[in-house]
This record gives sequence, C-alpha cells and structure tokens, in this order.
Amino acid sequence: MIDFTPLVRPWFLRRIREAESWRGHVEKVQRKQLITLLSYGRRTLWGVEKGLEDAWDYDDFRKALPAPIPYSALRPWIMKMIQGEKNILWPGVTVNFAQSSGTSDGKSKYIPVTRESFRFSHYQGGRDVVAHYLNLYPDSRIFSGKSFILGGSFANELTLPPGVKVGDLSANLIDNINPIANTVRVPSKEIALMKDWMQKLPALVEASLHENVTNISGVPSWFLTVLKEVIKKTGAKTIHEVWPNLEVFFHGGISMTPYREQYSHITSSKMRYIETYNASEGFFAVQNSIDDPSMLLLLDGGTFYEFIPVEQADDEYPEILPAWKVEEGEVYALVITSCNGLWRFPIGDTVRIESVDPLKITIAGRTKNYINAFGEELMVQNAEAALAKVCHRLDCEIANYTAAPVYASDHSRGRHEWLIEFEKPPRSINEFAELLDKALQDENSDYEAKRSHGIFLDRLTVIEGRRGVFQSWLASTGKLGGQRKVPRLSNTRHPMDEILIFNKQQ
Repeated sequence: MIDFTPLVRPWFLRRIREAESWRGHVEKVQRKQLITLLSYGRRTLWGVEKGLEDAWDYDDFRKALPAPIPYSALRPWIMKMIQGEKNILWPGVTVNFAQSSGTSDGKSKYIPVTRESFRFSHYQGGRDVVAHYLNLYPDSRIFSGKSFILGGSFANELTLPPGVKVGDLSANLIDNINPIANTVRVPSKEIALMKDWMQKLPALVEASLHENVTNISGVPSWFLTVLKEVIKKTGAKTIHEVWPNLEVFFHGGISMTPYREQYSHITSSKMRYIETYNASEGFFAVQNSIDDPSMLLLLDGGTFYEFIPVEQADDEYPEILPAWKVEEGEVYALVITSCNGLWRFPIGDTVRIESVDPLKITIAGRTKNYINAFGEELMVQNAEAALAKVCHRLDCEIANYTAAPVYASDHSRGRHEWLIEFEKPPRSINEFAELLDKALQDENSDYEAKRSHGIFLDRLTVIEGRRGVFQSWLASTGKLGGQRKVPRLSNTRHPMDEILIFNKQQ
C-alpha cells in the first residue's frame, strides 16, 4: 500500500501550530468557547428556563447556573431529546446518544452526541491525536496501512423513534464516520457494530489477520484480549509477527499502567503508546510528549472546562474554578459545558493539574470510584501505580480487578478487600497482598497513616478471581463490550459482592 503519510503530514501539523498558540492565552481561548456555547444555549428550552438568554459572559453564566448540574437533573430533558423533541438542551433534533455506565440510581446514562459534538469534539479530537503523534514521530508511516479501531455496539433497551440510535460512543462514531475513513480502517462497520462478543471476537480476528495494520485504537483491557486471539490464531509469538508495520496504540478509557507489562510481552520494542481522554461527554485531551505522560487539554474543542477541588466534589455549592485559575499539582473534579448540550455537568472524573500553561492533566480517578471508607482517600491512580510495582517485582500479570472496603466488626478492624483475576498469577497470593499493602502505603500517605501500626486498618486481603469472572459479571449486567469497564474501586460493597457470587461459580 502506498504511504500517504508525507502527503497528509503538513495538513495535520497545522493543528500543532494552533495548539501552540494557546500558550499564554488559556483564559482568552476558553472564554471564547463559552461565548460560542452560550449563543447556542440561548436557543434552547433549557436555556430559556435557566436564564441563559441574559448570559453573555462567564459572570452571567455563573449567576444563571450557580451550582453543578447533576445527571439526575438532566435526565428528564435528555429523555425528551431521545424521543425526538427539538431545542431541548441543544438547538435542533439530536439523533445519536452515547450510553454510559449506570449512575448511582442504577439506571443507564445517556449522553447526547450532537452534530456539533461529532464535528468539533470527537472527530476533531481524533485528528488532534494523529497530529500530535506525527509531530512527535517524524519517521511515522501510519498512513501506509490501516487503523484497527475496537468499538462497541448499539443498545436495544429503549423504544426509539425512527432514526434515533443509542449505544456505545464508539458505535456512534463508527456509524457516522466519513465513508472515506472506512477505506483505511478495519474491521468493516458490520463487524465493528456486532452486539454479541462471543461472535464478534472471532470475526474481529478474521477481519484483521491479513491486513496491514499500522495503528490500533481502543481500551487496553479489551484490545489485549483481541491481540492475544490474533497471536493464538496465527501461531505467532508477538503481534508484530502478524502486523510488522504496527507502530502505535492510541489508548484510553482505563489506565494503561496495569497492562503495560503484558503488552511488552506480545509486542516488539518499536511499539509506541499515546494516551487519549475521549469520554462519552467529549474528547478532552491527548498526550503530546514522548517522555511526559500528562495530556494536553484541548481548549478549543467545543468544551468549556471548570474544576471543583476534589474535597468539595460532593458539596451542593462547591467552589468552581475556570481553567485559568487552577493550580499545578492539585486534584479536581472535572466539570464541563459542551456542544452536546451538557451545562456545568460534573462528568465524574477527577484530574490532576500537571501544568497550568500549557494546561496539562493526568486522570486521577473517578469521584465515585475511590475508597474513602476510613479516611484513606485511595484513588485509582494510587491503585494502578501500586499494582504495577508489585506485578513487576513478582513477575505476575493482572487481567482485571476490583476493590472495596470491609467494615470493622466487634472482633476486627476494617480493611480493603481486593478481587483480582490474574493473567499470570504470583507464586503466593499472601505475598502479593503483603507487597500490595506496602506499595499502597508508599503511594498514598492517608492510607499509610490509617495502616500505621494496624491501629485503624488491618492489612488488605486478596481473593484470586477465576478466569473470566469479570466478563461473566459484565455479561450478566448487559454491559459486556469493548468500552464497558469494571469499577476499579468502590466506597461500598457494590459491585464486589455481586462479582464474588460469580467467582464461586464454575
């Protein structure tokens, strides 16, 4: 196949110059985004009710919407949009919706994917990823072959008007992608949107076996399964024996840290990794440095960003800071106002500010995906780093995990309980638990304080999960798919107790 990379590189690199122009102008760029979004909001029923007709700048915006808008408040409006009503949260009729994981009330969450969010957020974010990759690696031949994009499917849990589609974000993106792009990607749309993963997995393998794949995009845990099946099918030792021109994995959705070691075993040393922050709510950030894992926040991608200090994330009226007032090193809950019709919406992610100009972040975890049952404030970021250290030391590999608190009783102190499905188990589960407990103390001073001398917390315990237990549980919830995630940390016993029941089954 002809290498088109030199031909398209100049077009992509223009975007790099635009991103560089943000330096020193975070406030200017973000205020411009908000003014544009407000011009749309004034034309909606939501905007009229909330007083956005009189909102012309950031101060007006804050007065009209003095507090974050939780999903529970938006759900009735979004359900009207799904039924085909127009000018609700965004002008016009919206026909695409991304189905996200359940909210605290157990219902699925539906995120509008408007025409503008396709154009200015998700697809523009995808182009930004390629632009920054080409800027980092001048030797790239990424357009000499095809992209392997791993995605989900559309749902059928709702009665929908004609033309309206609800499903994984990736399904919406694949379904609406420019037809030209389909000529340089695998698998076909028909295979990519298959619902049944028991049929989809072998179809993905067959569709990609004989293609010249140069780049892959998806969630690390699910793509690992696909790559191992491709290797197994061909009898190869590494994926580069199958796809010798594979050069980069654009990954996101969950942390790559626990899977990095496993990928090193099935790829060659030339494999490159670029992290992206592409959520159902928008495409927010991309890694733009080889040696720095933090991601550049995309300031002109149809999203206005605000930040709540993490300790105030559950407050009714927290302090809300615009992008130009955050502080380096601090962790915040992310709040967005975006071209998908979400207004001052806390998306549930926490981010750490690594640099204020340029504005760069790392994902710290979820506002509801942490353990703080005993004042330890254990975040996913801590867990991922600790697991990676222990796995490296004991030469073991993790396929999936979840953790939850065990509360104190009359005869015992509280502790953390971990359910871990190993790809390659350690020689001793007890040794693994001992080292993990120490690693968590190294990563998190609050956990270390609570564990000091065993006064407040006992050492954590680890239960070894049977092979496939997490997939079995996900399938039982109707959430088995390329973008569905296992909750890593929970402040309650849900879903740990449910998964433990599956762990006892053969």
